[in-house]
Amino acid sequence: MRLILTFLIVAAAIIDLVIGIGFFLNPVSAGSDFGLVPAGEQGRAVLRADMTAFFITAAIFMVWGAWKRRGDVMLPALGLFGIALTGRLINLVAQGPYEGWIVPVGVEAFHCLV
Repeated sequence: MRLILTFLIVAAAIIDLVIGIGFFLNPVSAGSDFGLVPAGEQGRAVLRADMTAFFITAAIFMVWGAWKRRGDVMLPALGLFGIALTGRLINLVAQGPYEGWIVPVGVEAFHCLV
């Protein structure tokens, strides 16, 4: 069971790392996958900096925690995805569902559960 859990954590971290690198290298293309359209150079800088930081930080702490077999090291990643999940759920209540909402909610919930 521990091996399966470690595999799931590392697999999710690899996906997060790829997403983070995508935002770093091509923020406009990566942003469009998330429904984000940057407004000028400042918008591209925000996508490149903030989204890269979110995903790469989560990936680093997830792999580090899985490698060391220490759940406390993964708390920063849990905080990032937990707050993102909370924001999405609040948006669902306040604004209602939108087409495709289940995928990002599911991904963030998966990260929190694992």
